[in-house]
Amino acid sequence: MLRSLRLVAAKDLRIEYRSRVATNQVLPFALLVLVLFAFALDPDSGTLQRATPGLFWLAVLFALVFTVQRSFALETADGARDLLRLSALEPAGIFLGKAAALMAELLLLELGLGVGIVLLYDVPTRAGGLALVVATVLAATCGLATVGTLYGGLAAGLRVRDTLLPLLLLPVVAPVLIGANRAFEAALGIGGRATSEGWPWVGLLTVFALVYTALGLVVFGPLLEES
Repeated sequence: MLRSLRLVAAKDLRIEYRSRVATNQVLPFALLVLVLFAFALDPDSGTLQRATPGLFWLAVLFALVFTVQRSFALETADGARDLLRLSALEPAGIFLGKAAALMAELLLLELGLGVGIVLLYDVPTRAGGLALVVATVLAATCGLATVGTLYGGLAAGLRVRDTLLPLLLLPVVAPVLIGANRAFEAALGIGGRATSEGWPWVGLLTVFALVYTALGLVVFGPLLEES
């Protein structure tokens, strides 16, 4: 399984490195979303700063949908899914490899979005908040990557996958967005929240990621066969 994980993750990351779609298309789009919200909301009233956590994770969600759609569309168009199904690779390893590659791409995008948030929104900082931010990003991104891989595999074999994937994905990732938003609010001190209030949300995000990782390990093989 570990060998399958390594091979699939290396394949997906190599495709991204050669095409650079995440850095040349998805990241500029996500940054443009942040810029548009900066114009739409009134920064002088403090509304923009209070909305910073939600806007950040909303941009990450858009990036997730685009990245998952492209990853599975490439495999479907080139017949790579059939090759994966007929290969000797472990389905669980394929799932973990694709989730690991997706997580790495999302972390890179989130780093760029974080820089954009700091420059555009003048985000307040507080002592002890950095560790909470890092833990939140890791836990939430892991959850988003596992859910995206699972539902991307579910929708990949359908003709309406481009429109069906967001409908399947958005309701499921709502707990991740809520938990990550609350944890970020605590890390940034928005609404007078203490940093300690954010750690229970990190625990919830971790549980969510573990549950969907376990679910993906079990059902991704049958999904691969059916699609």
